[in-house]
Amino acid sequence: MATVQLDSFSVIRSSKLPPSIVASSLPITARLPHYTPLKLRSLAATRLGSKSSSRVFPRRGTVVCEARDTAVEVASITDGNWQSLVIESETPETPVLVEFWAPWCGPCRVIHPIIDELAKDYAGRLKCYKLNTDESPSTASRYGIRSIPTVIIFKNGEKKDAVIGAVPKSTLTT
Repeated sequence: MATVQLDSFSVIRSSKLPPSIVASSLPITARLPHYTPLKLRSLAATRLGSKSSSRVFPRRGTVVCEARDTAVEVASITDGNWQSLVIESETPETPVLVEFWAPWCGPCRVIHPIIDELAKDYAGRLKCYKLNTDESPSTASRYGIRSIPTVIIFKNGEKKDAVIGAVPKSTLTT
């Protein structure tokens, strides 16, 4: 990668102007403001610390995110794996929360972070999934989903409770 540093540049006026004006035109010179490039530090020298510890990561050519240890991704489910993940869950006594959503739904975008927080807060005690109603319409119609977002909680494969609409986290926690 080559680096070019310009202190100034010239623009020559040439267009469909009369020859007398073009002949008298001189190049216009403009000074550029001083630019200081980003200063990069070696990843080996970068300390990524949390409140619990300060660690030095060796240079491996990857981007390290401080939040990667705490991030919980809510898995997507479809009509195909609905039966095995929700109805016949590996741990039937663990409640399963399913968010029915669609990509075009504005309130669904509001509730996504709340579902992510619940998945993180109740990790190991609650399984959280999201089902795109556009991609899996048969499951949505089986449970009478007429409005999205709809959150349904299942336990032992049975529907226990449902919440319709974008509601605060406290409503879902209760």
